[in-house]
Amino acid sequence: MNLFQPSAILTCLCLFQFCTWGCAAEPGSPNQLTKQEQEQGFELLFNGKDLKNWDQSGNWEVQEGVIARTGKGGSLTLKQQPLPDDFELKFEWKVGEGSNSGVYYRPGQYEYQILDNQKHVDGKNPRTSAASLYFCMPPSQDATRPVGEWNQGRIVCKGTVIQHWLNGKKVIDFDYTDPRYAWHVELLANRGAQLTDRGGVLYLQDHGDPVWYRGIKLRTIPGDESLDRSPVKPATVSDEALAAEQRKLQRIMENRARQQQKQK
Repeated sequence: MNLFQPSAILTCLCLFQFCTWGCAAEPGSPNQLTKQEQEQGFELLFNGKDLKNWDQSGNWEVQEGVIARTGKGGSLTLKQQPLPDDFELKFEWKVGEGSNSGVYYRPGQYEYQILDNQKHVDGKNPRTSAASLYFCMPPSQDATRPVGEWNQGRIVCKGTVIQHWLNGKKVIDFDYTDPRYAWHVELLANRGAQLTDRGGVLYLQDHGDPVWYRGIKLRTIPGDESLDRSPVKPATVSDEALAAEQRKLQRIMENRARQQQKQK
């Protein structure tokens, strides 16, 4: 075929228009399940329209398909409780400058830290930075996007294994029964949490700062499903950050002792 003939040119234009319409379709809403997610058994925890499945004090609202913290009042808590023991949770998040929040998914202090690492003081210590298991396990790297951009978070828990993912990178993967991480587990226990606890509520923390969430999806992990256990090395915590961490822990333990004394 002579590509310079009018009929050939018309054919090429039609094929181009077809691909423009059909081949480059708009991506789906983050508040919808993809076909793959449906096949994997995910359920949508936020419908993009309202917060009818969540408990709050009026300080959270939906703005154009996004959950936004708009004032004082406390955390946003999922009514559907408790979470399964073995699960995968996916969500998208972004923060304002200097903001702090968190996704809590098991009893006590199981927290996926949400943070502006560059401006907030917690960003100085990897163990309290974005995507950390707060005050326990630091991520392997800072994989956050600039403030104001959306990040993809993912939490995977099965048995004694905990994984945190950020923007497609697995940044935490550890078995809390592994002797190598005994000190990390003890650190969190001293703060007041036991990693053996189950049956927790899912909630988004109100820390007084602007934060946004969307695309919150959950599934139960079947017992016969294997996890990606490729090794992840926790980031190194500097001596300065360790010293500040110990001072903070000392204050926590002193406050706890005072509270226990008052209860006697």
